[in-house]
Amino acid sequence: MKKEELRIVYMGTPDFAVEALRALVEGGYNVVGVITMPDKPAGRGHQIQCSAVKQYALEQNLPLLQPERLKDEAFIEALRAWKADLQIVVAFRMLPEVVWNMPRLGTFNLHASLLPQYRGAAPINWAVINGDTETGITTFFLQHEIDTGEVIQQVRVPIAETDNVEVVHDKLMHLGGRLVVETVDAILAGTVKPIPQEEMAVVGELRAAPKIFKETCRINWNRSAKQVYDFIRGLSPYPAAWSELVDPEGKPVVVKVFEAEKSIESHTLAAGTLLTDGKTYLKVAVADGFIGVLALQLPGKKRLKTEELLRGFRLTEAYRMSAD
Repeated sequence: MKKEELRIVYMGTPDFAVEALRALVEGGYNVVGVITMPDKPAGRGHQIQCSAVKQYALEQNLPLLQPERLKDEAFIEALRAWKADLQIVVAFRMLPEVVWNMPRLGTFNLHASLLPQYRGAAPINWAVINGDTETGITTFFLQHEIDTGEVIQQVRVPIAETDNVEVVHDKLMHLGGRLVVETVDAILAGTVKPIPQEEMAVVGELRAAPKIFKETCRINWNRSAKQVYDFIRGLSPYPAAWSELVDPEGKPVVVKVFEAEKSIESHTLAAGTLLTDGKTYLKVAVADGFIGVLALQLPGKKRLKTEELLRGFRLTEAYRMSAD
């Protein structure tokens, strides 16, 4: 079968999923339909917003479905009518068996980690938070348990010590587009030899990548400089690590931290103690040194470099970061 004859249904939602869809469309593959999340209100004005994948699908005049429920009979019938030979999932939702088991060549997923490491919703964040020096992307066939199917292909990617989530995300997104196309070609050529994840060698312990909530993002200043530094870049720019900045009267205000640097040095200061000249720098004491805060954001304000914020906000060493 030629790539122009292979009927592909594509499922995805965020920017990360657009790149692989674009690679398929521009590569001349036969994408017969796209499935994405329903439109939803977003932002302060609660304006209805559609997904990045929907925007691209509309631009390309691709048939589109936005089911509320993936087991809904009307959706199942509409999906079946597309007569897909192969389904591809990138950053979407957990699929019921009636959906992933429908096409004759199966359904494969692109996951932003080196499976079986970092199964779950936020693999890029957790790899950076944990200070990993390497991550990657994996294509695998779907089966019942989430992110556990047999692996088709993997690509390894280094993580630099200065990379934040945005940098790693973009590296994996562009590589992911190419890997999806390579995986489709291998399936077409009949050269795929899937490997069960339990047979794959793993260095160190298996780590999960659970969904990240607001409380997950709270900085613990009692940890080491490296741990706090990795935590901040592992959540930057989104959803952003945060802490409570406590004024001299004990009133806290939430501050988001986007950029930082670390220094290892001995001191006797309590975790969360601030060092600042009120003009150019802001350091926070941690267990074995200091975190230099380089970019941050106060409630209702825009993100600023520290020296910009200090020009308009009188911050003294009488303030502290909550370490509770």
